[in-house]
Amino acid sequence: MPNWANAEDTDESEELMEQPKVVEESVFIAATPAAVYRAVSSIQRMREWSPEFLGAWFRGPVRVGTRFIGFNRRRGWIWFTTAVVTRADEAREFAFRVTTFGLPVAEWGYRMTPRDGGTTVTEYWHDLRAGRGAPVTKLLGIIFTGARPDDRPSLNRAGMRRTLAAMSRGLEGEGKDVGSSRPA
Repeated sequence: MPNWANAEDTDESEELMEQPKVVEESVFIAATPAAVYRAVSSIQRMREWSPEFLGAWFRGPVRVGTRFIGFNRRRGWIWFTTAVVTRADEAREFAFRVTTFGLPVAEWGYRMTPRDGGTTVTEYWHDLRAGRGAPVTKLLGIIFTGARPDDRPSLNRAGMRRTLAAMSRGLEGEGKDVGSSRPA
């Protein structure tokens, strides 16, 4: 069973209703930070683990500034977004900013922290649907994904848990750069 460390949504008070939401989930993986980084920065591999991600189209090596089109699905909905890699810090962090029709949607990322012969991997999502374009972006989210904006944090948290659990099973099963111990 994965060892989850939860972070609460930061958008719980009435006064902060327009502030971006942040969701994070973490799991220990018995693999080195370098092995985890190679996996998450290989964008196409995400479809092995994520319940929504179908694949991506991009050219060239993945590094800061790489742009890609991501294809996703949830139930009967299929949609695409555009993204740009914002962080590519080997064995530490990989992140990308997502837009739709030029409007900011979210930043997704993965932080790798060495721990007990393996890695604590934290997947995070920052909701960037704020400001003047927020109503349009939120409406597009409903149309393309079938999810209400208020449901997106809980949907993403559930998706992160599934993604990280599958990633843990997959990377530990590969036996590459696997750490020597796993905490209880």
